[in-house]
Amino acid sequence: MTTQSNQDYVRLLVNFNDAWNRHDIEALMNCMADECVFHGVAGPDLMGRTFKGRDEVRKGFALAWETFPDASWKEGEHFVSGDRGVSESTFRGTSSDGTRIEARMVDVFTFKDGKIAVKNAYRKDRKPL
Repeated sequence: MTTQSNQDYVRLLVNFNDAWNRHDIEALMNCMADECVFHGVAGPDLMGRTFKGRDEVRKGFALAWETFPDASWKEGEHFVSGDRGVSESTFRGTSSDGTRIEARMVDVFTFKDGKIAVKNAYRKDRKPL
């Protein structure tokens, strides 16, 4: 078991956010724990759509870029308290049909042993631009 400070986890979230903007799936997965979960912003369930395990989480992350090839998460702000953290950013993306989205969003994280164990994404429900 590793001991991480809040500042270590803030650096992890900054690196994670940067990887999203580079569309770098390997860097994203390097930030994730072996047993990880991703709750997407949309889906049929209470938690949106849930992806469990590294293979499913990888697919869930890649789905964001498939849906919005130019996706970006800018103006990132991150804070951590113990084994929980939050990132707030502005999501921007254009879908294949030309629909453009720009909305503030929040990711709520749970950390384990220096990595992200859970990423739970929330985005404002704003009409397309």
